[in-house]
Amino acid sequence: MPNGAPSLGRVGVGPQFNMSLTDWTSLAGIGCRVVKQTPVRLLWKFAWNFGWHSFWNMRSFEKRSAKGKKFFPAFVMISVTETCNLRCSGCWVSAGGRASLTNEQLDGIVTSCKKEGSYFFGILGGEPLMYKGLLDVMKKHSDCYFQLFTNGTLMTEELAMQLRALGNVTPLVSVEGLKDESDRRRGANEVYERTLRGIRACRKAGLIFGVATSVCKSNFDELVSREQIERVAKEGAAYMWYYIYRPVGANPNPEVALDKEQIRQLREFLVEERRTAPVALIDTYWDDKGVAMCPGATGMSHHVGPSGAVEFCPPLQMACEFVNEKGTDVAELFKNSQLMADLRVMTAEQSRGCILMENPKLLANFLAEHGAIDTTSRKTVLAEYSQMNTVSGHDMGEDAIPERSTPYKWLKKNYFFGFGAYG
Repeated sequence: MPNGAPSLGRVGVGPQFNMSLTDWTSLAGIGCRVVKQTPVRLLWKFAWNFGWHSFWNMRSFEKRSAKGKKFFPAFVMISVTETCNLRCSGCWVSAGGRASLTNEQLDGIVTSCKKEGSYFFGILGGEPLMYKGLLDVMKKHSDCYFQLFTNGTLMTEELAMQLRALGNVTPLVSVEGLKDESDRRRGANEVYERTLRGIRACRKAGLIFGVATSVCKSNFDELVSREQIERVAKEGAAYMWYYIYRPVGANPNPEVALDKEQIRQLREFLVEERRTAPVALIDTYWDDKGVAMCPGATGMSHHVGPSGAVEFCPPLQMACEFVNEKGTDVAELFKNSQLMADLRVMTAEQSRGCILMENPKLLANFLAEHGAIDTTSRKTVLAEYSQMNTVSGHDMGEDAIPERSTPYKWLKKNYFFGFGAYG
């Protein structure tokens, strides 16, 4: 046990609550800091809109899966626009693209998902803060909770206060490196400084917010570190979300994709630091035993793109179905899409990792056979997949590293497992 921390023995009911002093100290520290800097109304919105609604939504998802009822994902990610103010290497979004959902479509998608019991949405772009009318839709759906994926450079104090007034939004601010690396990766100047100003605006407004990082070779040493965790905590973030870089898009840069050993190091870093970190460390790649999983293969999460396409996941930009002008048919499309159903089966049979990274040519052939079409402005996605080289995915096989943080292990066991997708 790290730091020689003694066990407190069993707390509560059941073995999942056998928490060490280390687990308790870290969890209490995060909770106290968030409560201290966050207005009560925002804490209540988080607990009710996200916590309570998501709990019952997951239970409903499990029951549907167990009984073989019509499929609907537990959570829906929505990319509202291709428009962005940066030009990041390795981004799947079309540079200069202008495709966007209409406000009516976005409203219809959220309304339809609510009827299925889903009240939590990831809002992506492009840069979603460039999408006009976004806050109006969020305000209308005050019973929902929105995770806003943003590069942070457009987050002003005025905008942060508007999000505070809404109370149902958690910004997730992308930090892809420190000063020099941010400029290189993101194709602009002073990106890190501008992002920090956005982060500090979120803190000043008392928002519950996080920091996200797409980990690759060029930012690994800077950002996969205790120093970065401490920096982020000092800036007031409640959580950090580590992704694995996927070399996709028109400028994929596969040379900076993590190798197998670096993925192992990232996993080891997460499970060890999670026990003492002053922020919550999040990932969605592994279950409580450290066995790899794909959220798309489990059906836990799918995506609606800026063209209205119903997609397997954000970087997989080919589809057979598109929402109508009002977005009101999204639930029926998810339930009846043969492409999505076949993708869930095929990806689960091929690997517990990411098929885009591990077998892009098989994926390209599969999509072509199903008649899927490119959903982007650039219209080169199928050729990109056909030309992609295999890179290391997050499936560690027999070298799986189980969770060590008892609270996170419990959450993973109850919210991030395979739902029978892998047999």
